[in-house]
Amino acid sequence: MRLALYQPDIPQNAGAILRLGACLGVGVDIIEPCGFFFDDKRLRRAGMDYLAIASFERHRDWAAFRAARPQRLLLLTTKATLGHLEVDFAADDILLLGRESAGVPESVHREADLRLAVPLVAGARSLNIATAAALVLGEALRQTQGFPKLAP
Repeated sequence: MRLALYQPDIPQNAGAILRLGACLGVGVDIIEPCGFFFDDKRLRRAGMDYLAIASFERHRDWAAFRAARPQRLLLLTTKATLGHLEVDFAADDILLLGRESAGVPESVHREADLRLAVPLVAGARSLNIATAAALVLGEALRQTQGFPKLAP
């Protein structure tokens, strides 16, 4: 299981997602270009000292990412008609999150094997991407028994 961030705009969200991945033992792919300097202090503040233990890989662009990661791609998007609770996740799935400002381009939508949304109440537009990532990743790890074991 991996998380992938498509050209993230907000360093605090990227830091929070890197921390999420570090804490749950899930790798993170950063698809560049980012909308911030990757060494931004806001990224470090959100990721805290977890960035040192985070497993992440930076990809220069979409093509480089897909060459490195050909697994099943599940796009989290507000444009989906399939809820994340309706999916059977696989242990090697990649959960892709789009840019906070613009999502992903149509070409990336077409490459996604599935497009998923977190069901929201009427009138709510979207969740913060770090929150959406945590919800969907939690369900995916639950289904695949991928959560780390609690220490005795």
